[in-house]
Amino acid sequence: MSKVLFIVTAARTWTLSDGTAHPTGYWAEELLTPYRLLTDAGHDVSFATPGGVAPIADEASSTGDSGAERSALAAIVGLADPLSLDVVDVSSYDAVFYPGGHGPMEDLAQDAKSGALIGQLLDAGKPLAFVCHGVAALLASKRSDGTLAAAGRLVTAFSDEEEAQAGLAARATWLLESTLRKGGVGVEIAEPWADHVVVDNNLVTGQNPQSSASVAKALLELL
Repeated sequence: MSKVLFIVTAARTWTLSDGTAHPTGYWAEELLTPYRLLTDAGHDVSFATPGGVAPIADEASSTGDSGAERSALAAIVGLADPLSLDVVDVSSYDAVFYPGGHGPMEDLAQDAKSGALIGQLLDAGKPLAFVCHGVAALLASKRSDGTLAAAGRLVTAFSDEEEAQAGLAARATWLLESTLRKGGVGVEIAEPWADHVVVDNNLVTGQNPQSSASVAKALLELL
């Protein structure tokens, strides 16, 4: 059995270019589906957020059976009482996973502690997985010369086209795909809303919510 740490956004809103605080959080499917696959395979999952703040699911991520989904999320041990990133010892875990939602665009993309943990994992070769906007956390991980730790690596992420189709691209202060490319990260994008995963050695990334299960399965293979 492996120990997997889910690092989850603590953000409740995403600040848009006009100053609007757009309600957000983590995307329910991107947390719940990988959690189920990993725990069903016998792995132990723990949770951490910036400041140890209890994360919330983005209301927009609720499925048609939202009552059952909320119940399933509420039943996850540790999710409502996560560790603070400040006390996380990444050497205690065999892998780390970042679910998405727009929340990571607000906090994890700039979180220095999260960025340092990512750098340690990339250097150590431990499995490190992200899905959708969770990939934004890579932007906080920088080398001593200021370049991104993931520069030169290949990832996928929520695309600029998907952001436009979702209706928020024109109001965003920055877009994930474009910003990763500007930072020297290779980005491979499939058709909008297609299940698409990229594995670059120990780094696993999924493009969108539709890729949640595939990211978890790729992480299971590395474990």
